[in-house]
Amino acid sequence: MKKFFPVYVRVPLIFFIVFALMEYFIDSGDKPAFIKYPMVSVFLFVFLFILIAIEITLSAVNRIMYQLMSPEEKAKAEYESSLSLKESTWYKDLMHKLTKTVPMSKEADLLLDHDYDGIKELDNNLPPWWVYLFYICIIFGVLYVVRYDVLGADDQEMELKKEMAQAKIDVEEYMKTAPDLMDEKTVVLLTDAPSLDAGKEIFTTNCAACHRADGGGQIGPNLTDNHWILGGGIKEIFHTITNGGRDGKGMIAWKGTLKPKEIQKVASYILSLQGSNPKDPKEAEGEVWAGEGAPQADTAANTPKDTTEVKK
Repeated sequence: MKKFFPVYVRVPLIFFIVFALMEYFIDSGDKPAFIKYPMVSVFLFVFLFILIAIEITLSAVNRIMYQLMSPEEKAKAEYESSLSLKESTWYKDLMHKLTKTVPMSKEADLLLDHDYDGIKELDNNLPPWWVYLFYICIIFGVLYVVRYDVLGADDQEMELKKEMAQAKIDVEEYMKTAPDLMDEKTVVLLTDAPSLDAGKEIFTTNCAACHRADGGGQIGPNLTDNHWILGGGIKEIFHTITNGGRDGKGMIAWKGTLKPKEIQKVASYILSLQGSNPKDPKEAEGEVWAGEGAPQADTAANTPKDTTEVKK
């Protein structure tokens, strides 16, 4: 790999492969992962740092290994190196600026008095690339402290709380206009003719067998008077149709058959039957509904005629 990909190609290539893999596997929505998740940026920064450090270390090891070679091995290595791709001048200049390495011929000037079993120490300066990264870390730390501890910017926990609160608001707003996600808390009464016509068709197909086509009641209760067993508002009727009536003797739950928008239409149609006074209605059941959506007409007008006659 080193023969075909010199270090100035190999390092960026490996880095961008890792970068692309993280962007592919990390779901960050409409933002890049290294922007949305700060830890991804930190990981990439540390990974690049380690990658450069490894390449510099390998280069130093190769130099040491070269010095330990015999003259014949050095000649062979130089010959093989001449056959490989030559490094460009700009790259050599760049690496020299980043490392400030001293030529082997001048290393004797850097020798210290330390000597341990024939091993001597060189008085080399820290490589500029390491010093630059050290300064960058200090600047980053100062900016981090100023931003989060001094200026009070939102940390990750606060950002999560705000995003969760905003997501809750967005879901509530979406549910107001999403018919298939409607429930008894968000349903509203429909009064337009097309919706009521659609509700009538659904009622005739699914509800007339128990409540009669005119809503006067048969097996099921009368839906045209102001007496209701489980509530007579649009939210209550929607809930009853969706989840079913009383346990053991009420109607079945229709949430598995009808969509929320269809239940809204049929519930609105049922409320439009209020006061229609069908022929021979079933006796009133439940209590007079006086909650939200209750008709403003006189309750006596909706009292079944047969009950009055019995009292007489």
